[in-house]
Amino acid sequence: MDQITRTPKQLGTVLQRYRKAAGFSQEAIAARIHLRQATISALESSANNTRLGTLFDTLAALDLELVVRPRTKGSTKEIEGIF
Repeated sequence: MDQITRTPKQLGTVLQRYRKAAGFSQEAIAARIHLRQATISALESSANNTRLGTLFDTLAALDLELVVRPRTKGSTKEIEGIF
């Protein structure tokens, strides 16, 4: 299922949902990408200082990818309603 995200908070929520749906703990994902559990927690909590490399490693560990496309016309508030 595709998920639209426009803010770090929304992205963190999406990553957490996918991780839980896949049956992984934060510790398990962290071990797969050789990071600390606290790093995964910070990413899911929308830490603004997350490195892009960490984000892409986490996406790969969850078998997800980032797709860039033109922005839809829905407002951020409408999209937040999904969450």
